[in-house]
Amino acid sequence: MKHVKKEPVHLISIDIVLLWLDLIGVFFFAVSGSLLAARKQFDFVGSILLASIAALGGGVIRDIVINAGPPIAFTNPAYLAPPLLAAMLVYYLFSSVQRFTSLLTLFDAGGLALFCITGTLKAISAGMNPVAAILLGVTTGVGGGLLRDITANEIPTLFNNRDIYALPAFVGAGLTTLMWHLGLFTGLTACVIAGVVFAFRVTAWRRSWYVPLAVRGWHRAGTGGGAISGARD
Repeated sequence: MKHVKKEPVHLISIDIVLLWLDLIGVFFFAVSGSLLAARKQFDFVGSILLASIAALGGGVIRDIVINAGPPIAFTNPAYLAPPLLAAMLVYYLFSSVQRFTSLLTLFDAGGLALFCITGTLKAISAGMNPVAAILLGVTTGVGGGLLRDITANEIPTLFNNRDIYALPAFVGAGLTTLMWHLGLFTGLTACVIAGVVFAFRVTAWRRSWYVPLAVRGWHRAGTGGGAISGARD
């Protein structure tokens, strides 16, 4: 009797996962963009634009890399609603929360946690190998924040030597790839992975964790200096 090879069974559709995680991630990154716009004293139009850049930038990069046709941000009107909603919320609420600058980091961490998952899933669905899927997941996660910071003339969080940004995205993308290929990726595991990434990012920020500098023997200056000093071995 001829045996038919069975494909791995996934308990939920990848399309449903991508849509919901993507939209929630878009909203989180959009709020971080609008909060930064408010802190930089941009006008309302500038707030919408910065929210859109932060929210949609990573996904646009992802869709271009995998040659998925026009980026979904420009073909699905649902992706335009979160940046507008975020700008309106910050417009009405920022005066009461402006003392809590940690909100920007928290929303950014939420977007990072979700986008590293959706970017990885979309890369896998496009037929990319596990390593490429992980790299694209990380790129999707950090891309919007990088464009947001550059546009607002801020030192990108990705390159801040006193912060950890890309490592949590690598963890999330790696776990997503592993769970998918083991046939264990579900809505529940997606939430767990997102929680791990979010907790890693926020804990690293609160506890000032960092990775070694590019040159051994160099050290960070005191918290007030902001420069990097060199020392001979």
